[in-house]
Amino acid sequence: MINQSQVDIDQLCAQIIARRQPTAVDLRMILTVSKIVNDLERIGDEVKKVAYKAATIRGSERLTRMRYYDVVRVAQGAQSMLHKALDAFARLDVDAAAEVVDEDDAIDLAFNAIMRQLISFMMEDPRTISSALEAVFIAKSIERIGDHAKNVAESVVQVVKGKDVRHASAEQIRAEVAGE
Repeated sequence: MINQSQVDIDQLCAQIIARRQPTAVDLRMILTVSKIVNDLERIGDEVKKVAYKAATIRGSERLTRMRYYDVVRVAQGAQSMLHKALDAFARLDVDAAAEVVDEDDAIDLAFNAIMRQLISFMMEDPRTISSALEAVFIAKSIERIGDHAKNVAESVVQVVKGKDVRHASAEQIRAEVAGE
């Protein structure tokens, strides 16, 4: 369903460009919608991976000792980022978009902490390696969801300010939003 929606929206964007020949802000908006739709489709792919991996490790006796609350907390953070990014897009709010970009660093740091925790856990009890690896894949998918939410936020800055900030640091994006 998400994949088909992406195709449909991309076709509509192409039709608008062909029929209306938009320029400047209107063209930027159409191109931004196309980019955001791509990120949303990729988020859907990551969510599907998380669901599959979670079902794979569900009920594993060895994992009852693992602490999943860190993964759940990061997932909630990534979900919050996505909601904020989409809200920023709906309102074309570059300040809210810049906040989302800032939050991505916290998701990345939390992912690294989860990795260290799971590696330590696997070293202490090698019987948990396969299940812990599944948890690593879940954490990585969640981190990627945060990255895609950041991309959506960067697209908001681009459509409003007319400047591509995809490879800029959070500080550079803040400066662009502030108009410096």
